[in-house]
Amino acid sequence: MKHSQQDLARAAALAGEPAVRLIRGDAVALEPVRWLWNGFLPAGMLTILGGAPGCGKTTIALSLAATITRGGTWPDGTRCTQPGDVLVWSGEDGHSVIAARLKAAGADMERVHFIDGITGSEGEAFDPGRDMDLLEKTADGLQAPRLLILDPIVSAVAGDSHKGAEVRRSLQPVVTLAQRLGCAVLGITHFSKGTSGRDPVERVTGSIAFAALARLVLVAAKVKPGDDGDERRVLLRAKSNIGADDGGFAYALERAEVAPDVEGQYVRWLEVLTGSARELLADAEADGADDGEGAGDAAAWLRELLACGPVAVADVKRFADEAGYSWRTMQRAMRKAGAESRRNGFGKAAEWFLKPSRATVTPMAPHAGTGATGATGGATDDAAVI
Repeated sequence: MKHSQQDLARAAALAGEPAVRLIRGDAVALEPVRWLWNGFLPAGMLTILGGAPGCGKTTIALSLAATITRGGTWPDGTRCTQPGDVLVWSGEDGHSVIAARLKAAGADMERVHFIDGITGSEGEAFDPGRDMDLLEKTADGLQAPRLLILDPIVSAVAGDSHKGAEVRRSLQPVVTLAQRLGCAVLGITHFSKGTSGRDPVERVTGSIAFAALARLVLVAAKVKPGDDGDERRVLLRAKSNIGADDGGFAYALERAEVAPDVEGQYVRWLEVLTGSARELLADAEADGADDGEGAGDAAAWLRELLACGPVAVADVKRFADEAGYSWRTMQRAMRKAGAESRRNGFGKAAEWFLKPSRATVTPMAPHAGTGATGATGGATDDAAVI
């Protein structure tokens, strides 16, 4: 006689033995993703916002918070249909600085709540790695908690932020808070140094578990100023388990007076961007970070590739793509690397080579970071464009 799962579990319970609880698939209700901002900010889930210092990550987060408090317009022109309260914790900026930015972005300050400490203990600070359960109870008393900003998210990790198991264990209370309150959590973090050209998700500082736990990862970067001299930046989707994982928006950072002798920084959203975060981010950093990190990394990579001798343009393209550099980035890095292009005769493929003054004395074998051999054959006519 075949027994049901419920019968077996009931028998085990009566016998005083532990049993695994099973739920049959047809008993699970299917629920759509609930979005605060469709495609970019899911309710009840953790989102990570990463980028290099100075690109305005916190200002972006506060701009989104301001939109939620007043039921304003998102960067794509749609309306925020679920206005409500936001909670802000920052380990980097004081309340007055954050308040000025929120005011500049047009926030309804009555719906903003700064996490200031723990009651019942004089001067005890809030610790994201220890006090998330207390925060959940407090936030549950708000009329409509919609967004929690944690800046930086790494502060929620009580142990080593480079160990995946410790990151997952520490962030579980954050994820639980989001699920129980239906509140979006936006965690701000930095990129690790020297990671230009890599997958943007892998660039998030600390363990890859940060990006793995997040349902959506956004990245921000500076871009080279345009002809009008205005400095531009980009906000891009680098990962999404619940929707599209590409595209984004350009933006600029501006300042406005919010009180006598007090200015606040805010975001002015620009045009919609299309394409993958990896390619758009590589282009942005090659164009523009103040320290030239993107272009410098690409130039160093190119010098190493060409150190053993000329390489056909088709193979430079292939190796660069495998290493995570767009062709536009390589074209900009060419001059910085001290490389030139030439053809060795009519109908022959173009090749790139290092000028004699830039060639290395003890060259290494060319590589693209994925075991490429550096072979120079097989160029096609369209690959010869430089």
